Amino acid sequence: MGEREECMDDEKGDGDRVGCEDTREGGRACSHGMPPHTLEAYLEPAYWNERFSVEEHYEWFKDYLHFRHLVHEHVNISDCVLELGCGNSNLSEDMYKDGFTHITSTDLSPVAIKAKQDRCAAMGLDGMTIAIADMFDLPFSDGKFDAVIEKGVMDVLFVNSGNPWNPSLKTKERVTAMLREAHRVLKPRGVFISIAFGQPHFRRPFFEAIGFSWSMQYATFGDNFHYFLYTLRKGTKKLDVASTLPPVEDKLAIADLVQEHMDNEDYLLSALIESD
Repeated sequence: MGEREECMDDEKGDGDRVGCEDTREGGRACSHGMPPHTLEAYLEPAYWNERFSVEEHYEWFKDYLHFRHLVHEHVNISDCVLELGCGNSNLSEDMYKDGFTHITSTDLSPVAIKAKQDRCAAMGLDGMTIAIADMFDLPFSDGKFDAVIEKGVMDVLFVNSGNPWNPSLKTKERVTAMLREAHRVLKPRGVFISIAFGQPHFRRPFFEAIGFSWSMQYATFGDNFHYFLYTLRKGTKKLDVASTLPPVEDKLAIADLVQEHMDNEDYLLSALIESD
């Protein structure tokens, strides 16, 4: 129990340690997606609060079983894990059931956090912290977590960013602020995991920017369509990191995607972040 207390007890935000369990029966508990009327709404807390008040569950970029094997390659069962932007995803519940019991699930939305607390408490399992937290200003001490994970959060930050090769200043500031906080709360050899649609040649300039001690690696998952699972481990950056990437197959370009292989809103978001 000492390890769990060290992992979880010094947060400064609002949170309850409650139990979690997967409540799905074959997938999404609520199939009612709510794409916003404007692109900017994806960046507004009010949109997410309204959405989470009526939508029970939505799983961006596939559920945990599709990339479980990749998580296990980089995270130990005993590690202290922080999830950013949990929303109404079951990622943290699925990881908890898989043995990652030292996990803290966070979101800026009090609606999402209250719903997750109630849902998990009803399942009768204990051990997971669920807390309101701003990913741009995390309420945790430096070097607290072995792993930080996000799924789809960074892609939302790229919505309406302009030219994907040279995103807007606001986009750069948002993404950099998020990465700085993830880097700060990781232990010296901790790993940041980003599950995303955004392609490596667009993400590398952010991931390997000056000031970060990690370097970027990635794998893909999915059948007819590939998503990316990026891993960035602190202390692995080399001074001579190359600025180029191996060619990415044209098949991954948005123009060649087949919409029926993706959830409708995944398809919409992918188009928004890559087609400016």
